[in-house]
Amino acid sequence: MDAHKALIQDIFNNGTLIEVPFFQRSYVWKDDLWQRLLDDMEFIVKTGKPHFFGSIILKVGRKRRQGDLFTVCKTVVDRQQRLTTFLIFMKVLCLKTGQTTMFDMQFRLMGQTLALCHGKNDIAAFEKVMASTSAEQIDDPAPGSRIIEAFNFFVKNLDETKLDIMTIMTNTQFVKIDLDEDEDEQQIFDTINSLGVNLTTSELLKNYFFSRETIQEYEAKWVSVFEKDDDVKAYWDTELETGRLKRAMIDIFFDAYFQLFIQDRNYNITNEDKLMYARVDHLSQSYQHFINTYCGGNKNVVLDAMHDYALCFMNTFKLDQCERSVPSNFGVERINVVIFGLKNTTMIPYILFVAKNVSDDVEKNRIYGILESYIMRRMIVHASTKNYNNLFTSLILNQVLDADTLQTKLKNAGDATTYTPDDNELWNRFENSKLVNLQSKGIIYLIESKIRPSNSAVALLGFNHYSLEHLMPKKWRNNWPPCATDDLERQRDSILLTLGNLAIITQSLNASIRDAAWDMKKAGNGNGKPGLALCASGLCTLYDVLTKTDWDEAEISDRAKWLFEQARTIWSL
Repeated sequence: MDAHKALIQDIFNNGTLIEVPFFQRSYVWKDDLWQRLLDDMEFIVKTGKPHFFGSIILKVGRKRRQGDLFTVCKTVVDRQQRLTTFLIFMKVLCLKTGQTTMFDMQFRLMGQTLALCHGKNDIAAFEKVMASTSAEQIDDPAPGSRIIEAFNFFVKNLDETKLDIMTIMTNTQFVKIDLDEDEDEQQIFDTINSLGVNLTTSELLKNYFFSRETIQEYEAKWVSVFEKDDDVKAYWDTELETGRLKRAMIDIFFDAYFQLFIQDRNYNITNEDKLMYARVDHLSQSYQHFINTYCGGNKNVVLDAMHDYALCFMNTFKLDQCERSVPSNFGVERINVVIFGLKNTTMIPYILFVAKNVSDDVEKNRIYGILESYIMRRMIVHASTKNYNNLFTSLILNQVLDADTLQTKLKNAGDATTYTPDDNELWNRFENSKLVNLQSKGIIYLIESKIRPSNSAVALLGFNHYSLEHLMPKKWRNNWPPCATDDLERQRDSILLTLGNLAIITQSLNASIRDAAWDMKKAGNGNGKPGLALCASGLCTLYDVLTKTDWDEAEISDRAKWLFEQARTIWSL
């Protein structure tokens, strides 16, 4: 076995044919991984720094025959998905930049045969995209090919102005592992991919910060907050999804905590280093680079405040808040639902900054209320979340620690990715927006929690204990009155997906009740299949609805207006 660092031109070198085993499984990457590779490529070009893409295992392949264009043949043992994606990406980039000759010279043998030969399942689709002469979408008839989907994704999303072929070629690094004919590739594959356990950011940082000679400091500054008892360890080990990644709470803390240093003007961190520090997959290395470059190697700059910030983090961010009722008053409980229930984890660094540095609880809750209002308004209008990370880190950079300044900054944000929607846009979207179920559920739940009387006989459950229900069912044609024209049918199909037709209920209705006529949908059928009257009992957002003898487009529109009025008042900015 020979393992060594390699660039892409060391793998595809104009004389080596790389073959995917003929009966290998199909190419399976999806848009989240395509986007990640695209982000990585843009990062390489922005920074001009080498970027490690993992290991590639190749084994000596078939012998060369007379007439073959290759000098050496290698079989892919591991990473065929990554190699395939990289070639598709490069093909589209070269098409968009008019550098197809460069592609052929690098990724074809003698400029003719492809240097990557696919297996049975993907060879036709792969050769089809590699034969493309323009960066235009390719038809992908059923059952469809992920290879073609990948090509179409890069055609749509690749911005050639942000990329440079030679920078990518000279900075994309792999560990190339070459196996001889008699080596057991399965054992090596299993060892690399299965038996090893990846070190987390926190484990790497613990080993960096402490040593055998600093046990007492380790006990005081690390164990006391991260490993105090089983409950504490369970909190920090809990994993949640943040974007495309699944990360432990302790790693999320270290990411948020690091932002407080990155955005501190006293350190004069260069834009280039800020860009590097933004990479969560390099967080441990970033801490070390920051300490060595900006703190003269003094680890105590980070360690001295870590304990208090970690305790503040634990007291602020409660993953189980979505299992419990939230109060009507703005505060950290509701913000936890916005963060964890509605997946707005990019807020965490700024919330930590506020929680630790604002001592007045009234002011702190005003800040939380402004943030909730801002996020929910943008959610209702289906505004992009793409720039949230930059927005919230800029609030740390500018030391925004009072409600009035925060409100002014959010209201004055004019960028399309950060602006605050006004009431007119809010109403338009209540009438027309078709949101994903999680967002619709969150909007209605937080309205419900705000408007219900404090002396209500029915307790509000936690966010996770409600499901979303369409009052007029998607399958209305089965049991509901017909529409007079096709246009009215299409209009009905559209409006039933809007907020005015959606409700939160305590349990999902049986399918036979969900699609039943309005009377039965309200009452149920009495055979253990309850209707809305029971499943939605006591919910303020459904009081008037359950008194209606009919439910139609006019009622949906009226309810949308009513919900809008509640939202406009609750989330005023």
